[in-house]
Amino acid sequence: MFDDEMMNLGDLGDIKQDMDHLEDELMKNHRIDPNLYLEYDVKRGLRDSAGKGVLTGLTEISDVCAYDLVNGRRIPAEGSLFYQGINIYDIVAGLKGRKFGFEETVYLLIFGKMPTQQELDRFLNTMFELQCLSGRFVRDVVMKASNENIMNSMQRCILTLYTYDSNPEDIAAGNVLRQSLGLIAKLPLIAVYSYHAYRHFRKDETLFIRNPQKGLSLAENILLMLRPSGQYTELEAKVLDIALILHAEHGGGNNSTFTTHVVTSSGTDTYSSVAASIGSLKGPRHGGANLKVQNMFADIKAHISDWTNEEEVAAYLQKILDKEAFDHSGLIYGMGHAVYTLSDPREVILKKFAKELAEEKGRMEEFALYELVECLAGRLIMEHRKLFKNVCANVDFYSGFVYAMLDIPQELFTPIFAIARMPGWSAHRLEELINASKIIRPAYKYVGKHIEFQPIEERS
Repeated sequence: MFDDEMMNLGDLGDIKQDMDHLEDELMKNHRIDPNLYLEYDVKRGLRDSAGKGVLTGLTEISDVCAYDLVNGRRIPAEGSLFYQGINIYDIVAGLKGRKFGFEETVYLLIFGKMPTQQELDRFLNTMFELQCLSGRFVRDVVMKASNENIMNSMQRCILTLYTYDSNPEDIAAGNVLRQSLGLIAKLPLIAVYSYHAYRHFRKDETLFIRNPQKGLSLAENILLMLRPSGQYTELEAKVLDIALILHAEHGGGNNSTFTTHVVTSSGTDTYSSVAASIGSLKGPRHGGANLKVQNMFADIKAHISDWTNEEEVAAYLQKILDKEAFDHSGLIYGMGHAVYTLSDPREVILKKFAKELAEEKGRMEEFALYELVECLAGRLIMEHRKLFKNVCANVDFYSGFVYAMLDIPQELFTPIFAIARMPGWSAHRLEELINASKIIRPAYKYVGKHIEFQPIEERS
């Protein structure tokens, strides 16, 4: 029945009419009246009527702040982000040229405190030993069934690592810690090797696999393994290190981290939990947002003759809002955040380093365009939507530009996010296992009808 070629599940030409009918039935019978969400006070998307997330758990790992409490009222404030109680601004400023900033952040998120130099040295030695993949795994798993979406490749590889683990099902804290550190160390290799496999087998490019070097930071090893030359500047490694720090964690309520909590609460294994979180992060409403920003700016550059002309830029942004330009969604990507109002601290920090990198790369003209769009877009969005709440740029606004300047291909934008977020997922998984004892099970209100069963011969 099947030939030697893989069956294309998307090639359904022979049964198109039947599939069209089934699709019609699906859409006809699964529509829920949106007014019912108001009638039953359903917190759609686990958000209240003001868009604020519904409280579903407790955490000590990170705090996302956007308001001050004044006389009992919440007043919009400059955004702040705390990892284990320490302000992200202080973490970045405190590095003072040290190159293992991301590794220090991993230690902080998982163990709840900044490491001493002795603790950091021991931790780095552990991570260096864990950042390896066997030749057999690379050949039989990473190189097989390569595809353009590296996030899917990462999921497949992570699930397969289960079979290489001598104790995969044990969810005791010590064993999950071992598994988590191993995945933090190995995820960069899986992502970069999967990309090289895709380029080789699907694009017929030369295949090269370079092992990470002990003594280099995770950021340095990503650039080393990714680039054919293996060369990078000190600033390039520093900026990537900062980007990883800024994406490492963002509270328990973001979609992929909440997924970590939900799946962990079922008692499943670490590999299944991480694969589920990656599946969540893959979505364009979550981890794929910086790609939308990059594509939007490519469109802006193509349609604006003078990047410095405020009136011309503002007019085109208005066209985007009016659904007359770019993808006709009416969205200016990279602007606005579910929590932050006046500023996103991650964006503020990354913008500073984006400027440094743009100066080194000779791309200040592009940076100036980004800055101008950021300046204009917030006001235009507020006027267009008649909002009274400030709209600020979020971290996705500059992250794609930074990755592009680092010569990181777009196929790896979201995988880099996953690499950065792996410590946060790990910390939340351990927190869930140590503190919680119940499976997460929210309720859904049934709004359908109870109908009498009919035998098939009586159905019309």
